Amino acid sequence: MNVEREPVLILGCGGFLGSHLVEALLSRKHHSVIGVDLFSKKISHLLDNPAFEYHESDLTQPSSIDDLMRRTSTVINMAAICNPAVYNTRPLDVIDINFTHVVPIVRACADTGKRLVHFSTCEVYGKTLAGFAPVGSEFREDAHNVVLSEDTSPLILGPVHRQRWTYSCAKQLLERVIYAEGKSHALAFTIVRPFNVIGSRMDYIPGVDGEGIPRVIPSFMKALLFGEPLTLVDGGRNRRSFIYVDDFTDAVLRILNMPDKSNGQIFNVGSAKSETTIAELAHTMRDIFSNLTGRTSKSDIINVSSEQFYGEGYDDCDRRVPDISKAAELLDWFPTTSLRELLNKTIAWYIAEYGDRRS
Repeated sequence: MNVEREPVLILGCGGFLGSHLVEALLSRKHHSVIGVDLFSKKISHLLDNPAFEYHESDLTQPSSIDDLMRRTSTVINMAAICNPAVYNTRPLDVIDINFTHVVPIVRACADTGKRLVHFSTCEVYGKTLAGFAPVGSEFREDAHNVVLSEDTSPLILGPVHRQRWTYSCAKQLLERVIYAEGKSHALAFTIVRPFNVIGSRMDYIPGVDGEGIPRVIPSFMKALLFGEPLTLVDGGRNRRSFIYVDDFTDAVLRILNMPDKSNGQIFNVGSAKSETTIAELAHTMRDIFSNLTGRTSKSDIINVSSEQFYGEGYDDCDRRVPDISKAAELLDWFPTTSLRELLNKTIAWYIAEYGDRRS
């Protein structure tokens, strides 16, 4: 017996995370997907699926979004500019796409009784207290050891002239709008804070299928594929935790399928067990790349300042590690892919997709 699929509307369906979510939803046959994006390259293999309806549009055309919203009870917003290289070079675009253009959609969901699943970012946490502490201060070490909790951690951003914080500030303010709509107008919502998701179809390789500076994994992959230096910004001392895209998508599917436990909640979705410094990440990726290709990497590892790499107005956070106890308790979700395994899978995909281009 054929079971009728429940339609969901995904804004930003053509991005890295969106492409994996659409793929997962269609494969499980419980949902049909109405997708909106300006780009479809990463979902080209899905466009012929009869359960997928793609619209080339964006959030600046609210009338078309309103029409699509009428056909579903669930709206998933994944649309964003989320590349650190543009936070301080295109600040107004970053604010508009991550806040200004999304507010009408949030309010439309509240007005029409739609459920909203909004993808925010771990960047809302900003800096840890250690990032502001003088060396040798008594709370520096403790601050470095604190994992980030959705309901108790402070959200600490840098000064206004450090425009790198436009993204996290816009995302944080939108979270506050969503939460207020939930309290004031009974908006059914869930906010997802991704922590450094990696996997196939990430970003682009500069000079091959895009220009500019992508995030750290594609930047390192470009260096490895072309035998160029891996560049560490400010020595690569900052710490990040990474999660594989399949583990991440599993958490999102649980959120969609468990509205009674996820409505009104904010969830960190990441893996505290895969924490590493960016310097350690560079060495690990170089080692895995050599193992997969059978050739000793020609890529050196060099240091540059953040202003040299990203331009004036850049700033960074020192450590970002999630507390995922809420997702574990309410969703029965845990990431299962180790750092070495997720890097191996991701690097293997890049080699297969782009080839080893070293001379």
